Amino acid sequence: MAWIYLVIAGLFEVAWATAMKYSEGFTRLWPSVATIVLMLISFFLLSQSMKTLPLGTAYGVWTGIGAVGSVLVGIFFFGEPRELVRVLCMVLILSGIVGLKLTSAT
Repeated sequence: MAWIYLVIAGLFEVAWATAMKYSEGFTRLWPSVATIVLMLISFFLLSQSMKTLPLGTAYGVWTGIGAVGSVLVGIFFFGEPRELVRVLCMVLILSGIVGLKLTSAT
């Protein structure tokens, strides 16, 4: 169950980062409110996963999902570059996530 919590927490990290972009520096009310609510959900789920998973594994996977997901949102919704180097960097991050999963005792 910890891994499910962790993956969902990572997806909520992508959601709050996206909402933060729309908040325009917390100057728009509803995107700002959404950012805070999504952050709280993400942190709660991360904390639940850390009851079982090691700190380094949980935090590394959480930030990795957030990083890759945010880059993909940037590419598909904000017109950010789709350069090969960026894709390769995402592959490296994903490789790290898989490595952390494979070497985790739980």
